[in-house]
Amino acid sequence: MELTLKEGLQYVAEKVVASEDTASKYGSGLVEVFATPAMVGLMENAAMNAVLPHLPQGCGTVGTAVCVTHIKATPVGMKVWSAATLVKVEGRRLHFEVTARDEQGEIGRETHERCVVDLAKFTKKMERCA
Repeated sequence: MELTLKEGLQYVAEKVVASEDTASKYGSGLVEVFATPAMVGLMENAAMNAVLPHLPQGCGTVGTAVCVTHIKATPVGMKVWSAATLVKVEGRRLHFEVTARDEQGEIGRETHERCVVDLAKFTKKMERCA
């Protein structure tokens, strides 16, 4: 698998915070605000989509590391965005800087690592583990 990914690739993912995105629903807290795990999911989605159109056919990425800071709470009904930038390519290992914002400003940031995989091989390997 030959990769031709270039640093600087970007993507912005967005959603409106729903009740199923809250800390109380995730079990990560007791309040009805955007859950940290939901924010991380949105951030991973942005990173994945930043490179997906540039990967060889049959390839995808899997998350391998996350270092996140959740700065402020976001209520249900507010729009949130996550912007990911590919900052370093090390073979199949991809490093991203990612921020999250709501309608009032920054709510989080993370460094994120993903690994490029052959989806068919990865799936077959997981099926053997089941």
